[in-house]
Amino acid sequence: MAKIPLFLRNIWYYALPSKQLKPGQTLSKTLLNELIVFSRDSSGKVFAKLSETKSYPIQEAQGNIWIYMSNDETSLILEDIPRIPDFGDQSHQAFESIRLPCDVDHAVVGLIDPAHIAFVHQAWWWRSPETLNEVVKTFDPSLYGFTMRKHPLEQQTFFYRLIGRNPQIEISFRLPGIRIEGVSTDKNMVYNLTAITPISETETEETTLFYTTLPWFPILQPLLLWFTRSFLNQDRKILLKQQIGLKHNPPLTLVGDADAQARWYYRLKAEFARSQIQGYSFVNPIREKILRWRS
Repeated sequence: MAKIPLFLRNIWYYALPSKQLKPGQTLSKTLLNELIVFSRDSSGKVFAKLSETKSYPIQEAQGNIWIYMSNDETSLILEDIPRIPDFGDQSHQAFESIRLPCDVDHAVVGLIDPAHIAFVHQAWWWRSPETLNEVVKTFDPSLYGFTMRKHPLEQQTFFYRLIGRNPQIEISFRLPGIRIEGVSTDKNMVYNLTAITPISETETEETTLFYTTLPWFPILQPLLLWFTRSFLNQDRKILLKQQIGLKHNPPLTLVGDADAQARWYYRLKAEFARSQIQGYSFVNPIREKILRWRS
């Protein structure tokens, strides 16, 4: 079996928030080991150029700039960019980014690992570390990924109780590393989109964006961003420790339902890479499944 490439090509990656690129401005950023120059002309259109002879397709929506990292300029664009449902072309209300000292695979696995939350993210405003409860969730295949089926939110933390009554939650993941969590209540909706973008083989960027109908959100925005930075820094500390062990190149062991989403990620990535190399349409290898773990 051919080795799975670290960087997938011919797929949309998150580039940067729209507000970071003003009309007439240029901005250089390294993605997938390539130095790319983003520019916005006076009419507002965004361009991304790798060199004088090569450019990449760009889409901009909901306050985000996405880049299609193709193999060549004739590559067929296969799918639309990720979008937050029910928000039209509204921009996000807040965002936070962090650089992680790891490759894209370890960043993605950390993003979708459901079991680490109870051990890494322990705080009074998030969850109690005293008990672990059995979690049972149904997953369905979705575009280039999988979705945790919408269900009532059983464990309502401090933040979720602020959103409203009868919260329902749905979480989706798609290649190359996009997670969208949506919480809806009787009156409000809150979504966060988290995007993993590889910078190099040893560094990855994680960006979290918030979309909400909460009328009081601007008042508590600084507090929410503080929570978000705390979460991201907790993950970063764990990844730093993890990289020390990975220097010895140990085999990756993924077992049980708690690791199922990580296994699915590698299966999805392998199938996408094969479809690109062999020239056939991608077929999602994930099937409907009920997973159980303790968290």
